[in-house]
Amino acid sequence: MELGISTFGEVSPDGKAGGAVNAHKRVQQLLEEVKLADDVGLDVFAFGEHHRPDFVISAPEIFMAAAASVTKNIRLSSSVTVLSSADPVRTFQNFATVDLISGGRAEILAGRGSFIESFPLFGYDLNDYDELFSEKLDMLMQINKTEKITWKGEFRAPIKDQGIYPRPLQPEIPIWLGVGGTPASAKRAGRLNLPMTIAILGSAPKHFVSFVELYREAAAAAGHDVSKLQLGISSQFYIAESSQRAVNEFYPSYEALMNRVGRERGWSPMSKEQFEYLRSDGPLIVGDAQMAIDKILEQHRLFKNTRFLAQLVTGHTPHSGVLKAIELFGTKVAPVVRKELGVV
Repeated sequence: MELGISTFGEVSPDGKAGGAVNAHKRVQQLLEEVKLADDVGLDVFAFGEHHRPDFVISAPEIFMAAAASVTKNIRLSSSVTVLSSADPVRTFQNFATVDLISGGRAEILAGRGSFIESFPLFGYDLNDYDELFSEKLDMLMQINKTEKITWKGEFRAPIKDQGIYPRPLQPEIPIWLGVGGTPASAKRAGRLNLPMTIAILGSAPKHFVSFVELYREAAAAAGHDVSKLQLGISSQFYIAESSQRAVNEFYPSYEALMNRVGRERGWSPMSKEQFEYLRSDGPLIVGDAQMAIDKILEQHRLFKNTRFLAQLVTGHTPHSGVLKAIELFGTKVAPVVRKELGVV
């Protein structure tokens, strides 16, 4: 099983048109984080696209290209690319360029997006939410398979026998689908024989077992080899030398993030009791290295997933603590998980 990190690049908004000191500092920190993840032997680092003042990553491909220059082995991915509001041609060109820069380490994790800011920003109608994604995914998959395409859809101008360049170093750029918990999303990923990553954030992991079964059943019904399917699980994550230290360093950032998003979505305020439930019985991995090992192995028992992405929530957490969490993940957690699962 591959072990990696996902980040949205949380930042304290600068709140002005230029002189973005906080954003500059956060970008440098992100490059330090991905370099450390590579140095300690993690497999994947993924950058999530958002168009909000509290996240600094709006162009994952740019971050991936910068990360390629300071890393050697780690695979570089988006997490996610909001494909519904992107152009598939330009998306492919950007990721193919990253693939060439990185020596064949680029991946696309495409999704519809849990935040909607990109739709009005780029002139799309939210009423077309799913149709946009389906059409653009179809086009992206065709571009990925062949140098020249002829394609026609509803939301984008057609293309007739045109080449899309540059081409990647890999035979094809891996395209994963990032999903939340919609059954139709699982069925689509299985039907298309695409790797799928599930973000498990607020419910007990066991509740997603039937969702994964839908994915595999849809793949089998479409005639695909289920044994070759790749499945990723992503959960929010922070570890330290002791569980109490992890809680003390992580909770203020987590509470602020969940309440900030919750106010927009009508959620009840986050409580310490709810947080502790998510740590004990839910998907939240916040504690020491052994706690992380136990939870990652338990998820693998449930899902037989081939990848785990630790979603870092940083916010007010000291950067030194974030770096320590990455170091512990690579040096204390990953070797034990790999040994238990027989990963060479």
